[in-house]
Amino acid sequence: MHERSSVAELAGILRESLNRYSPGEKLPSSRALVERHRVSPVTVSRALAELTAEGLVVTRPGAGAFRAAARPQAGPVDTSWQEIALSAEAAGDHAPRGVDDSGVLATLAESAPGVIELNGGYLHPTLQPERALAAALARAGRRPGAWGRPPMEGVTELRAWFAREIGGPAGALAASDVLVTAGGQSALTAALRALAPPGAPVLVESPTYPGMLAAARASGLRPVPVPADADGVRTDLLAEAFRASGARLFVCQPLFQNPTGSVLAAGRRAEVLRVARAAGAFVVEDDFARRLVHEDGPALPPTLIADDPDGTVVHVCSLTKVASPSLRVGALAARGPVWDRLRAIQIVDSFFVPRPLQEAALELVGSPAWGRHLRVLSGQLAARREALVTALRLHFEGTALPGALVVPPGGYHLWLRLPDGTDETALAGAALRAGVAVAPGRPYFAAEPPAPHVRLTFAMASGAAELAEGVRRLRTAYDEVTGGR
Repeated sequence: MHERSSVAELAGILRESLNRYSPGEKLPSSRALVERHRVSPVTVSRALAELTAEGLVVTRPGAGAFRAAARPQAGPVDTSWQEIALSAEAAGDHAPRGVDDSGVLATLAESAPGVIELNGGYLHPTLQPERALAAALARAGRRPGAWGRPPMEGVTELRAWFAREIGGPAGALAASDVLVTAGGQSALTAALRALAPPGAPVLVESPTYPGMLAAARASGLRPVPVPADADGVRTDLLAEAFRASGARLFVCQPLFQNPTGSVLAAGRRAEVLRVARAAGAFVVEDDFARRLVHEDGPALPPTLIADDPDGTVVHVCSLTKVASPSLRVGALAARGPVWDRLRAIQIVDSFFVPRPLQEAALELVGSPAWGRHLRVLSGQLAARREALVTALRLHFEGTALPGALVVPPGGYHLWLRLPDGTDETALAGAALRAGVAVAPGRPYFAAEPPAPHVRLTFAMASGAAELAEGVRRLRTAYDEVTGGR
């Protein structure tokens, strides 16, 4: 059992047993709780801390834990006035103040116990380099000045590392072209705000990452979809979209695109830059999955910004996806006056990324463990991808699904085209009742989707056996919703 589950379970047991104690009465000692429930002292400490935060328990150093006195019942709070305050908008307001976070929450929320996770956007704990992260954090904490204020743009050595990674062997970028950010989502949001005013259109791939759509709309932008196929965005339609919309910004994921897994074809890379330059527009390159290439995948193309001599591309990347959800360290790279605007927005929004986290990231990527982690992860992702593909072909034999499979050479999701008329929302609901979480396709489209889809993730499950069982449960849900067609 994971530590997180143990803490929740013990906290629940203690919460239910509190009625046996009077207010102010002492609870069993930590040692007694360790022995009685066969958990670690850390689990006991965290469970008691959870109850203390809820106001149910009071801890006294050296004395132990006691049941808290009953709190007086608060009267009802009338918040009805907030409906007016939150919805009233002045004339000329472009940005809606309400934010739709449903597409983001779908990949962040934890499923109930027993539900197999074929949704989500992070690695399973067994795929994360937890020992290397712990060691890096410990070393970082001992660095001279590690707890001081960092440079606003980021620690110089980390900026230089990102510049080498993004710019490639040709040295297309310098450390001065890079800003360290609090993860990829923060970088993407800063780029959207910097590059387009409220009310402006922004061109996006169709389908695309829901978190980007949510960030764009929260900034008052109007996402305009540009269809993509197996070779990435269709550049003929991109040029037409720039002309029709007047947009000055295009956001794309050229490598292992989310959700399709596509790679922008070599012939389209230069065309994207040419079309954007002709429109006087920026291209935001969301390079979230470069370090998620599979061991049987092709040689990676350079970043778009490495081939961009005119400052058209603003590059976004992060260490979060390949390491840990809590290693929220990423980068923005740009050249020209736009860099100053990006820097200003980041400083106003968040000042800087905490120095200990930057130092830990630097320790991690500079250690031998980093290369080992990337090699192991590359093999594991390829194996899990094959396990999921095999399970789909086995359990969905006789349906239209296996024939529609596109097997990506990187990333960790499959994008499944469902038969016309399939209710993807109903399928996701039935799947959850059957004990497996999947993502319906609708949130990935900026406008009406051309067909129903679901996205399946193969990095959140514990291994091949769980992936196979998840697909078996999905087939049960599929038969319920479609009759097995």
